[in-house]
Amino acid sequence: MDDAMIARIRANPSYIELKRKRGAFSWILTVIMLVIYYTYIYFVAFEPGVLAEPIASGDVTSIAIPIGIFVILSAIVLTGIYVWRANGEFDRLTRRIAEEVQ
Repeated sequence: MDDAMIARIRANPSYIELKRKRGAFSWILTVIMLVIYYTYIYFVAFEPGVLAEPIASGDVTSIAIPIGIFVILSAIVLTGIYVWRANGEFDRLTRRIAEEVQ
């Protein structure tokens, strides 16, 4: 790819739109994941008694287990949401950019 084509791509309005949308969306998902993860870590570090509570009276499994599973599953779901949007809207924009700069 030569410098002229790179310049045409960077100047393309669809490329600017793609960059803006993809960046904003990925930052939103990043913030959501960080809030979920660091909230869990906060409770592990500073409020361990809350996570040590059993799920039910007389149960040996603490509430930390399902919450930990939620943290893991939320990462998987957020990744799936990103992939779904990337394979849809972002790929359409990428194809449009490729067509416009040819």
